[in-house]
Amino acid sequence: MIARPATSSTLKEINLRTVLDVIRTAPPVSRAEIARRTGISKPTVSALLQDLLEMGLVSETVREELGPTYGALFFAPRPEAAHVLALDVGARRLRGAVADLEGAVHIRRDVPVEGMDAHQVVGTAAALAEELCAEAGINRSALQHAAIGVPGVVDRRDGRIWQATNVPALDGFLARDAFEKALALPVTVENDIHLAALGEQRHGTGGSTGTDAESFVFLSVGTGVGAGLILHGELHRGFAGAAGELDCALEPETFDDNDPCAVAILQFAARRLPGHPDLSTEQVFELARAGDEDACAVVDEEARRISGYLSTVAAVVDVELVVLGGGIGLNGDLLLPRIRRRLEERLPYPPVVGISALGDAAVLTGAVAVATRAALEQILSLRFGAPGRRRG
Repeated sequence: MIARPATSSTLKEINLRTVLDVIRTAPPVSRAEIARRTGISKPTVSALLQDLLEMGLVSETVREELGPTYGALFFAPRPEAAHVLALDVGARRLRGAVADLEGAVHIRRDVPVEGMDAHQVVGTAAALAEELCAEAGINRSALQHAAIGVPGVVDRRDGRIWQATNVPALDGFLARDAFEKALALPVTVENDIHLAALGEQRHGTGGSTGTDAESFVFLSVGTGVGAGLILHGELHRGFAGAAGELDCALEPETFDDNDPCAVAILQFAARRLPGHPDLSTEQVFELARAGDEDACAVVDEEARRISGYLSTVAAVVDVELVVLGGGIGLNGDLLLPRIRRRLEERLPYPPVVGISALGDAAVLTGAVAVATRAALEQILSLRFGAPGRRRG
């Protein structure tokens, strides 16, 4: 590949992004401080600030707490410059949120979608977007981008979904095209657990551990099991977007005895607790908290199964942190001590293990982060006449 020389337009775009990053990182900030932090000359900074003002991405403000500033102006981001839509598609419910360009969520709502096929979910998503904007008092046309978390592997080429069986007709579905048509918006479709990992990275990494990890795995254990890998600060999707599909690491003949998902562990619970038919996972954990020996044995078994999955990941990529999420994974009071003990026995360098700080908002949080970044890219691309980048 032959490197192309940088043009004046390219340099201007780089400088513009640099100035905007400084403003977004430490607002409000003065023209002189921007020049000092970036090394860009004050006249150039002035011209770039004018561009950002015209684009509506920043606003002029003052800092009254500083006292007299002799006319010095300060600059801050304009979150209302654009809004984004975040969606989390599940088998039982569709979660939706509208956020501003700085990622602040203005409104969120969950709606039931159990029994709906993929096409019906898309239609429900479009209606939900309209309702959220109306309730938040946001003009529908202000939505710049949508990011959607879905179960299954997302083909990066055409946005088709594979290995998704918990939503009818979702497997093989051309999700990106369908959502873009229904929402009339540019759309990013991403695996839901990958988005949850991004959400934890941005607003909750480490859960109760307080660890700001550069490399970690988010493991969701609920009706299904999935993992999202953040390696060296970046989401690792893998060659085909299938990184984190840990079920594939098990031999088919041993799968049922090692799968930590709700269906598999409830089958084990039914054998261990025959006097308690039709238990839910929540009820099993409550019995264990009450001291029921058989329920505690089920929790021990669940910890063994989760540890088996985590040991595989930790042995290969040596992450410093594990964040547990999902309906089962959030039972940290019972699971964490058991999992930590097993990992310490099995691994020479066991990772720190904590519980998600975001709970059921992890996917939406990651979707907001992806959507705001994409929206900002669209706005900047329009300014510089660059062709829109294809969404994933």
